[in-house]
Amino acid sequence: MSNLKCLVGALAATFASFVSAAQADTIKVGVIGPLSGPYSLYGQNFQWGMQAYAKVNGASVGEHQVEFVYRDLPGVDPAKARALAQELIVKDKVQYLAGAYFTPNALSIASLLKQGNVPFVVLNAATSSIVEQSPLILRTSFTMWQNTVPAATVAIEDGSKKAMTVVSDYGPGVDAETGFKETYEKAGGELVETIRLPLTTSDFNPVAQRIKQSGADTVFAFFPAGAPTLGFMKSYIGNGLAEAGVKLISTGDLLTEPDLPALGDVALGTRSTYHYSASHDSPANKAFMEALESIGADKTKVTMAAVAAYDGAKLIYEMINVTGGKQDPQTAVDAVKSMQWESPRGPVSMDPETRHITQNVYLREVAKEDGQYVNKELKAFEAQRDWGLVKN
Repeated sequence: MSNLKCLVGALAATFASFVSAAQADTIKVGVIGPLSGPYSLYGQNFQWGMQAYAKVNGASVGEHQVEFVYRDLPGVDPAKARALAQELIVKDKVQYLAGAYFTPNALSIASLLKQGNVPFVVLNAATSSIVEQSPLILRTSFTMWQNTVPAATVAIEDGSKKAMTVVSDYGPGVDAETGFKETYEKAGGELVETIRLPLTTSDFNPVAQRIKQSGADTVFAFFPAGAPTLGFMKSYIGNGLAEAGVKLISTGDLLTEPDLPALGDVALGTRSTYHYSASHDSPANKAFMEALESIGADKTKVTMAAVAAYDGAKLIYEMINVTGGKQDPQTAVDAVKSMQWESPRGPVSMDPETRHITQNVYLREVAKEDGQYVNKELKAFEAQRDWGLVKN
């Protein structure tokens, strides 16, 4: 009898150990972004945001350890994006995907979600239609419509009568051009010219001369944050467009904080509309910056990609919590698609119709405070939805 009790006890202990191990499994999150090449700062910001969230909230959800698995995708490469996502799903067995700096890469990844049985949290790619490709997509970054409608409104309020647009020739650029055009013309402005440039454009001096000769009093510009934005800003300043009476209004992509020192004092007063600045004055953003500093991030290099990743991690943690760690993607997405919270960028909520984040967009101008260049917020356009997806 004693031996039987020992056997039963051993089996019970073994079973308990097995159950505990099953409950304490590791949930893997695959993150795809530019960790090398000209856009590597933004991939690094993806990492910083995820790491900061884990630092503040712990590396586990209940008894489930959360592991972020990173894959490098330096530029626009839809085929490689798909291959990396497939590898993460099949080989690494991730339960969630996140990342995508460029729209073409996000669209390629979207095609795998149903078969792979995983949700996908977009951390940057800004074309409105991305979320329409799968009910398993959520986005915590921004869209061009979201930031551009306020830009056109600001131009009109400043007395602009004639404007032109200069954008990169891909999904977000087309959305930016369309959003500006529709808003500006509806308010009575005249769009005299539109220019679309290849993503590979590096010499913007000919474009600057064309702007100067266009007769426009305002130019709206968008390029993906990185080398092109710095190149355009230098050409705008160097060719004397401001002195010629051509005002610049852009999304914040052209004036990210890491680029401001390279532009220097000549950029002071330049205005943009955007959903996040590292200098945003709020308790939540102060805590966020402290968390970033605690994981070794360079606070002078923090961009919108870090806050998108931080909030994206919040959604992922909540999805793991709701599903108890089980792989149930639609239940997971449905549980968070109406969430509201206080983000480092301000009050945010998920739009249940689009699964895209609703957020404030701020009018900012470049200023110098305590020897540092910052985007100083002047005005908030509150609770901006993705106007590119709003059904009239």
